[in-house]
Amino acid sequence: MVKHRKKFDKDVEVKPRKNLLGSWAFLLGVILAVILGMLGNFGAVWVIILVIIGLLVGLLNIAEKEVMPFLVSGIILIIASALGGSVFYTVQTLGNVLDALLTIFIPAVIIVAIKNVFNLAEN
Repeated sequence: MVKHRKKFDKDVEVKPRKNLLGSWAFLLGVILAVILGMLGNFGAVWVIILVIIGLLVGLLNIAEKEVMPFLVSGIILIIASALGGSVFYTVQTLGNVLDALLTIFIPAVIIVAIKNVFNLAEN
């Protein structure tokens, strides 16, 4: 993070633009997934949009020091969503929300895992 001095000698942290775009993509994706899940089944166009958001999150939002916590959390979320969707079959809305979240997190976790493998290979 870059620190800039402002009036009265306060430190203000400025996030890099790349990280900011990834943060907004993550927030937008989760909100969109919850809304689409609550509205019911979503079409192929929405699936493509959610996958693209997941790819953006994986490419732009995860710093090198965040890789392992993200991968562990992402894998747990994927497993819980996949199993939770089958457990909550009586509550269709909850199953739809979990499916939409899976649509975002699977591409993000795959991208971060691939980036991690390349970083390991470089070292």
